[in-house]
Amino acid sequence: MKIPLEDSYLDIIGKTQRGLKLQPIPEPSSEIEIRSIAKQLNLGGEALVAASKQAWYPQTQEPIEGLLCYSTTFEDMTVNSYLIFDPVTKIAAAFDTGADCSGMLHSGLKIEQIFITHIHPDHIIDLARLQTSTGAKTYVSDREPIENAEIFSDGKTFSIGGLKIETRRSSGHAKGGVTFFITGLKKPIAIVGDALFAGSMGGGMVSFEEALKTTRENILSLPEETIVCSGHGPLTTVGEEKKNNPFFTK
Repeated sequence: MKIPLEDSYLDIIGKTQRGLKLQPIPEPSSEIEIRSIAKQLNLGGEALVAASKQAWYPQTQEPIEGLLCYSTTFEDMTVNSYLIFDPVTKIAAAFDTGADCSGMLHSGLKIEQIFITHIHPDHIIDLARLQTSTGAKTYVSDREPIENAEIFSDGKTFSIGGLKIETRRSSGHAKGGVTFFITGLKKPIAIVGDALFAGSMGGGMVSFEEALKTTRENILSLPEETIVCSGHGPLTTVGEEKKNNPFFTK
């Protein structure tokens, strides 16, 4: 099933206005008005127009051995969580839990670690069950400690079997936002939480400016073929977001 984009062009405009602490403006009625608003808000005009026409969707990614994606329902939205596993050893790690970790528990893989991108409820609501069912050790940023999880500082590295995980700060949407950059599979993977969506980014930010800065520096600096696994919406790539995301194109 094709997962819809998380945000419309109006969502993007609204998130930017709130982030900049501006008053809402009337809905634009033409491309000219959309381009004018984009200029005022420092958004990419062409990308925002494309979003208004629903003219862009990230290229569908071929299945990658070692990456499993789960989409579960939380209140009135869907939220993503992921399993990464070493194809040789079948050792796995979970990244967030989503609203329901049942799919992970039925994967047939040995989950030895749980990594948290940030502690918003939709991402960790089933954490206790996943911990109890697997006995896996849980890791969370030292900027956002929680009970029954070991904290780590930005830049710490981990491993999943023969795979390497690099932790990168992606705060702004959340105080403790972390991106996990995984190498060793067919393509590099970045599990980004709500720091970056296909064509948008998370709202309700602790700091809009910090969110833009850390995403540019620590996610969009990754190789363009990197598959971006977001907390909401479809998979995308670093290359596609650099070209099509209104927050990061000018």
